Amino acid sequence: MAKHRSHSVEFKRQVAQEFLGGETHCLAKRHDVLPNLIRIWRFRSTSKALLTTMRRPPTSSRSTTRIAALEQ
Repeated sequence: MAKHRSHSVEFKRQVAQEFLGGETHCLAKRHDVLPNLIRIWRFRSTSKALLTTMRRPPTSSRSTTRIAALEQ
């Protein structure tokens, strides 16, 4: 089974920038990643979700308060 690879934020930004004017499959072959990953990275980079990591941002304090109230 293939090992899960993790890519740096800089690499993801670079590939997302390259995609803006190009073809997904050619770019995916060149960087040895899946075409769908490039689409995801591009979406996240254009939606400002690619700040320091590609992970989901932490929940807001309002959400945390609401969750705590519901759990009681």
